[in-house]
Amino acid sequence: MKAARFYDLLDAKRVRCRLCPHDCIIPNGGRGVCAVRYNSQGELFTLVADRVVSRCLDPIEKKPLFHVYPGSSTYSIATVGCNLRCEFCQNWQISQWPRECLPKHLDSGETLATQETPLCPQLARLGDRVPGEPVTPAQILSAAQASGAVSIAYTYTEPTIFYELAYETACLARQAGLLNLFVTNGYIDEAPQRELAKVLDAANVDLKFFRDQSYRHLSRIRLQPVLDAITRYHALGVWIEITTLVIPGINDSDEELRDIAHFIYSLSPDIPWHVSRFHGAYSMTDTPPTPAATLRRAARIGLEAGLRYVYVGNLPGGGEDTYCPGCGARLIRRHGFQLLENRIRNGVCPDCRTPVAGIGLGAP
Repeated sequence: MKAARFYDLLDAKRVRCRLCPHDCIIPNGGRGVCAVRYNSQGELFTLVADRVVSRCLDPIEKKPLFHVYPGSSTYSIATVGCNLRCEFCQNWQISQWPRECLPKHLDSGETLATQETPLCPQLARLGDRVPGEPVTPAQILSAAQASGAVSIAYTYTEPTIFYELAYETACLARQAGLLNLFVTNGYIDEAPQRELAKVLDAANVDLKFFRDQSYRHLSRIRLQPVLDAITRYHALGVWIEITTLVIPGINDSDEELRDIAHFIYSLSPDIPWHVSRFHGAYSMTDTPPTPAATLRRAARIGLEAGLRYVYVGNLPGGGEDTYCPGCGARLIRRHGFQLLENRIRNGVCPDCRTPVAGIGLGAP
C-alpha cells in the first residue's frame, strides 16, 4: 500500500476521499466506490500505486486519439478498479474485479463507503491486496522508452483511480520528453484534475450520455461533473477528443446526439468527436450492435452542428479519415487502427494551407 492523496480526515477514523465526485466517506477498514482506496485507522491508502494488470504497446488510434501524432505508438498501462459501474463495460474483467463480490443490495448507485453495512466477507478477506504486476514509475518509463513509444497512455480502466501511479509516472515522462495521455470517463474532482493537467498532454474523454438519468441508471454517476471536467480540461490547455458509444435505444436519438454535438461545439469546433459502435458486453450482452446507419446519422449530426472532425469508431472503413475543414481534401487515410496515409505537413493542409487542429499532426 501507498499513502493516497486528496482526502480529509473525519471523526471516528473515517475519511472523505476527494479524488472524484463520489466524495466517498470511508469507514475504518473500508474502501471507496472504486474499491482500490482503503482506509486504515484514519489514513487513506491506494492499493494500485505499485502494480499494473496490463502493459501493452498500442497504436495511438486505438485510444482513440486521431489528432495526436497520428500513426505513432503509445505505451499503455492499467490497474484494476474503476469509479463507475457501467452496465456495458468492455473491460469489466479488470475494471470491476475488486467489486464483483459486493452484495447486490450495495449496488444501488450509492458508494460502498456510505453504507452502514459491513464489507462482504470475500472483499474483507482481501484486505489491502489486489492483483497486478509490481512496478514503479521509473520502470514504466524505461519500458516505454525501450518500446519506441512517443507517449504513455493511462487507459483500459479509469486512470483517475490509480492517480498516484499515473501522476508520478507522468512527471517522469514529461521530463524525458514523452507525452502523457488519459483515456478517461471524466469523473474527477477539480483539485487533482488541475494538478494532473500540468503534465497531461491529451485526453480522450467518454461522454457516454447527455441525460442524467442514463448516467445514474447505467453508470452509477451524475452527468454534470463529467461536463465540468471536459470543460476544465479544455480550459487548462489539455488537447481533448470525445468518444460517445452509441447504444441502440439508449442514447441514439437525434435529440441526444445533437445535444452532445452542440456541447462539444460550445467549447470548440476543433474538438474531434468519435461516435463509436456498441457491442454487447458485461450486463448488456443482449443489446444488439449499433447499426452502421445510426453511426452515419450521428456523424452527420455532428458535422451539421459545426464540428470539424467527426469519426465513426468500431466500424473499420466506416468513417475514420481526416478531412481538411477548409477545402474538404482527405488528409489522413485510416483503416481500423492502421494509418495508411498522412498528407499533413507542418500542421496544415498541403492543398489550401488551412491549419488542422491537434498535436504533432504532420512532419515538416
